[in-house]
Amino acid sequence: MINFNKPPYTGNEDKYIKESLTSGKISGDGPFTLKCHKWFDSKLLNSKSLLTPNCTQALEMAAILIGIEPGDEVIMPSYTFVSTANAFVIRGAKIKFVDIRKDTMNINEKLIEQAITDKTKVIVPVHYAGVSCEMDTIMSIAEKHNLFVIEDAAQGMMSTYKGKQLGTIGHFGTFSFHETKNYTSGGEGGLLIINDETFIKRAEIIREKGTNRSQFFRGMVDKYSWVDLGSSYLPSDIQAAYLYGQLEMADDILNNRLNAWDYYYEGLKNLESIQIPKIPEGCSHNGHMFYVKVRDIKERDFFIESLKQKGIMAVFHYIPLHSSLAGKKFSEFNGTDVHTTFESERLVRLPLFYGITVREQELVVSAIKSFFNEN
Repeated sequence: MINFNKPPYTGNEDKYIKESLTSGKISGDGPFTLKCHKWFDSKLLNSKSLLTPNCTQALEMAAILIGIEPGDEVIMPSYTFVSTANAFVIRGAKIKFVDIRKDTMNINEKLIEQAITDKTKVIVPVHYAGVSCEMDTIMSIAEKHNLFVIEDAAQGMMSTYKGKQLGTIGHFGTFSFHETKNYTSGGEGGLLIINDETFIKRAEIIREKGTNRSQFFRGMVDKYSWVDLGSSYLPSDIQAAYLYGQLEMADDILNNRLNAWDYYYEGLKNLESIQIPKIPEGCSHNGHMFYVKVRDIKERDFFIESLKQKGIMAVFHYIPLHSSLAGKKFSEFNGTDVHTTFESERLVRLPLFYGITVREQELVVSAIKSFFNEN
């Protein structure tokens, strides 16, 4: 069986977890959390990094920081994971979905401005498959209308847009270290990136249950107390220890995945029965995902089942949020759904993970070609 995903493992995770367990500090902001923060701060220049238990909570923190209140409107694509919307819905916001681009599955930047009203507070671009949205246009729109931009870069660690790391372009960026991502902190994990220094102090307070505990440990106050709203947004240092073992190997993981992505691209680019990913000029991706698009949902289901019969696990992805039960209650689709539903229904993700072998990829490519030759 060729699995769709295997969580990345480099070899040092065990050692670092053991070090964490014996460090005397396994709760939030222990020694490995600080090492991870240092790594991110050096990689994501001019940004403040704060690890969270998962990306959902990083998004929730961002929503609190920009002051989302009942009645506010948030613009995002419907083709995304539920957390992108939930982080704002739980604070009373209404979601305004706009259609996606056919080529990248990202939000169509040309449709954003027509969704803006006097209630709009933030634009949330989602960098699907680690490929950047058109951020120059999005940031220009946000500046024109005095809006925040929170990048959902859950899949985008190590990807860039015009030389800038994803997550560092908007006011905030969020990342995921779930086991399906390029880097994981032991199953779950997240990161909030703050690109506007005026929010750093409050972000630390919100993350520490609404207390000024971080300032206390830096000797800035003589005792800490409850000073603002907040929650427990700190991951265990054991999570950070697992993650640090992978950050040390970040470039190796990136190159391994890019090589696998390139193998699929070269093997499938001349197959007329499918469409494969396109990387816009100015964008560098991280090999997070390789997908193919077949004719329609009927062919998609038949295609997935055919690969499964050959021991290959391929899967479809998000069901657009605006068509869900909660989506109908908490959101509206602005404009016409030209691409979101149709393109999502014909997309199939192929097995791609750190350490996938060339032989495994050969079998996947061969099975895909056989399917279309036979059908």
